[in-house]
Amino acid sequence: MILYNTLGNKKMEFIPHTEGKVNMYTCGPTVYHYAHIGNLRTYIMEDVLEKYLRYIGYDVKRVMNITDVGHLSSDADTGEDKMLAGAKREHKSVLEIADFYTKAFFNDCKKLNIKTPDVVEPATHCIPEFIKMIEVLLDKGYAYSSGGNVYFDTSKLDEYYVFGNQTQDDLAVGVRDDVDEDENKRNKTDFVLWFTKSKFDDQELKWESPWGYGYPGWHIECSAISIKHTGEYLDIHCGGVDNAFPHHTNEIAQSEAYIGHKWCPYWFHVTHLLDARGKMSKSKGDFLTVSLLEEKGYNPLVYRMFCLQSHYKKPLTFSYENLDNVTKAYNKLVKKVASLKADGEPNLSDAQPLLDKFKNNMDNDLNTSLGITCLYDVLKAKISDATKLYIIEKFDTVLGLDLINAAKQLNEKPKTEIDTAKIEELIAKRTEARAHKDWATADAIRDELTAMNIIIKDTPNGISWSVKE
Repeated sequence: MILYNTLGNKKMEFIPHTEGKVNMYTCGPTVYHYAHIGNLRTYIMEDVLEKYLRYIGYDVKRVMNITDVGHLSSDADTGEDKMLAGAKREHKSVLEIADFYTKAFFNDCKKLNIKTPDVVEPATHCIPEFIKMIEVLLDKGYAYSSGGNVYFDTSKLDEYYVFGNQTQDDLAVGVRDDVDEDENKRNKTDFVLWFTKSKFDDQELKWESPWGYGYPGWHIECSAISIKHTGEYLDIHCGGVDNAFPHHTNEIAQSEAYIGHKWCPYWFHVTHLLDARGKMSKSKGDFLTVSLLEEKGYNPLVYRMFCLQSHYKKPLTFSYENLDNVTKAYNKLVKKVASLKADGEPNLSDAQPLLDKFKNNMDNDLNTSLGITCLYDVLKAKISDATKLYIIEKFDTVLGLDLINAAKQLNEKPKTEIDTAKIEELIAKRTEARAHKDWATADAIRDELTAMNIIIKDTPNGISWSVKE
């Protein structure tokens, strides 16, 4: 299997540390608000990666954190804790906010057919692990106390900017942070391992530590939680590309300083979701959620398919027009699967070439677009329906589009009789109302037809109608 490795910026063969086993870590949400669909693109692609690794035979252990403390509004360790901001916004405690939005996140994941990781660990459950790791970094000389806080000293590293396409000038968040310069730092790129009350008196969640009453920095969380559950050798670390710096850069720095050797050889980063204005983000007010898509009538799995039709390394532009097109494609796909008859046993010899083609595409840097194309190849193939259903079910353990179940539901849906005469009569009445400029009656008739699942179109050649799928 070949994956694009951000650590080295090239495609590489994926070879885990222990044969047959994969330790996988994915950065979890900061649970101060709903996840928007841009966030969820990353989780969808990580889900496909995990499911594909299992599909090709690996024993996968996937770990994910829940950030419920320590993530400041600037990733360069300045500003307000995002969790505290969420609590103030909704007049609730931080723990109430964390509980509500953690449940909301996993509810969205369920709708998108994203598997829950094997281990999900909130940061607030791991304070002893954070303290232990910071103590070791201090003992080894990689950290220092200053102004009541504990910092990681990046000058102690032979190499800090490990993702080779980055420079000190273009890594804006950690280097050109003009919100508040922290005078306690020895170097601009140093980052906080532990905050104390001397700087953040309004922080709700605090713990006793050797350095004072305070709370952990954001970056220490993922390193400690990963090492706690996967040991000193992590095979692949995943996240959004915007986390490469400073978050993942800082994770590598502190993890390798702590354990004394190379930590994680493969980094899987998913590129941004865009709209007409650029990258989607909460700070810009671009707040499209799964629930909002549902309110507009979209099946969440259509959004999953929308994401899979593009490569995870390419920016993906969202629009409702694009989603409408994918909705039509998804519904047609389900309809074709529903037409297959599950009679007899699958012919595994007939199945193998199609299974091999799917594997070749997915082995090539998780090419989900061609993976979906393989579904259409199966439907067009001159093989038995039972064999087609067998292959589609195999593919869907990775793609996660729930095609077999959706097809079953479609077949079980009661067929409604189309009263052609009544439809034609209503259309004629609407035409007459429009001729008399009786717009209210015309609109009322259109609404009645819509309620009957009938779509009408006014064309230069008259009115046409069709049944909504």
